[in-house]
Amino acid sequence: MRSRGLLLCIALLASGVTSASATMRIAEDRGGQIGHYLQTFAVLRSSGERVVVDGDCLSACTLVLGLIPQDRICATPRARFGFHAAWMPDVDGRPVTSPMGTQALWTIYPGNVRSWINRHGGLSRHMIFMQGRSLSGIVASCDQPAQRAERTHLRSSHRYAARPVRYIAGNAASDRR
Repeated sequence: MRSRGLLLCIALLASGVTSASATMRIAEDRGGQIGHYLQTFAVLRSSGERVVVDGDCLSACTLVLGLIPQDRICATPRARFGFHAAWMPDVDGRPVTSPMGTQALWTIYPGNVRSWINRHGGLSRHMIFMQGRSLSGIVASCDQPAQRAERTHLRSSHRYAARPVRYIAGNAASDRR
């Protein structure tokens, strides 16, 4: 049993699979509690993993924009970020805007994201969506490696290619138990 584990470890090292070379793919993430995402993305940031956004990244999922270094995140043409004010349920379970939660979101978002949000009505109970051309200058395109390499001064224009991919669908915190 011990030698099998050692062989697996050697095989992983030989293949070059490390946490720093892995890629997390975010798709159809509807968000959730801010605290779960802060924890999840802090661990992801420390791991050195890259992030590909390939579908909806809504609500607290959008914290990825402020918590993951810009040179380790890219978006596919299907990427869509959805922003709204933070909320908590009241005693009857109805959503009530949380000024403290909304301020936490605002503080974490980078300046270019805050500017985009302000130009589109600010954080409110209504979701606003950033996708397509709106992503230009905010998130690198996964489909344009030459531009991404130029913007972030990467040595390789294929930084996101041929790496293990871990799919995250739904609540990002749910896959980290």
